[in-house]
Amino acid sequence: MSQVFSEETHRNLLSRIPDRTGRAIADWLRTVDEGPSLFRFEEKVSWLRSEHDLTYGHAKAIIHEYDLRRAARKLL
Repeated sequence: MSQVFSEETHRNLLSRIPDRTGRAIADWLRTVDEGPSLFRFEEKVSWLRSEHDLTYGHAKAIIHEYDLRRAARKLL
């Protein structure tokens, strides 16, 4: 079952990802954009975890941020 993170927890996870992974959030978002065309949220999280050896929380935060930014672009 998927965990539900508050907005504060999401921001805290995002802020720690560069230190823990050595890669900026923008780099991770580009990786997701250039990755396979997966539709379901959990499929994307699983792909990041298996392909890039991320924790569940970090992978989920990256995919959530990716989806938020993609939705914001559609509104413009």
